[in-house]
Amino acid sequence: MSGVYTETLNKLIDEFGKLPGIGPKTAERLAFYILKAQPAEALALAEAIRDVKDKIKHCQICYNLSEQSTCQICRDERRDKSIICVVEQSKDIINLEKTGACKWVYHVLGGHIAPLEGIEPGDLTIEQLLDRVRGSDVKEVIMATNPNMAGDGTSLYISSLLRTAGVKITRLARGLPSGSTIEYASGKILIDAIIGRQELE
Repeated sequence: MSGVYTETLNKLIDEFGKLPGIGPKTAERLAFYILKAQPAEALALAEAIRDVKDKIKHCQICYNLSEQSTCQICRDERRDKSIICVVEQSKDIINLEKTGACKWVYHVLGGHIAPLEGIEPGDLTIEQLLDRVRGSDVKEVIMATNPNMAGDGTSLYISSLLRTAGVKITRLARGLPSGSTIEYASGKILIDAIIGRQELE
């Protein structure tokens, strides 16, 4: 393909091809869409990409995505800060919030423990979670990691560290199919899992 298109166009196709789920044909179509788009439209996309990288950072409290030092949820005085819901990724918060059933605050781990993938507990924000629980009036920690082997393992590891903190530790109910992820669960399933959460023993 390098001999067919210009160097600049080939570079754009290559960059689109690096995106997850984008094959060579789709990358080519996207590149030609940008090529044919009005300059303002194409530059608006480029600016949005730049802003995402320049402006978005992690909340200093919960590690959710934010454009300020603390995220909107942590700043919300109506939230019950005595309950922390622990999730793997920020996108899990979006799906849980869509249910309208969550009035608590969150903590984003930044992934799950997976030694075979080189992800150890120290690579996540587990220590920061422990500091939050120890240094405040937290009464309940809800483990909302994904209901699969890695998520369950991460939940059990964190729960073992929280045993001496004197807080109630719960897990979303198994309305969530085993092996699935919160990202793709329906609102109804998530509401059932939230309402039916169970205390970990």
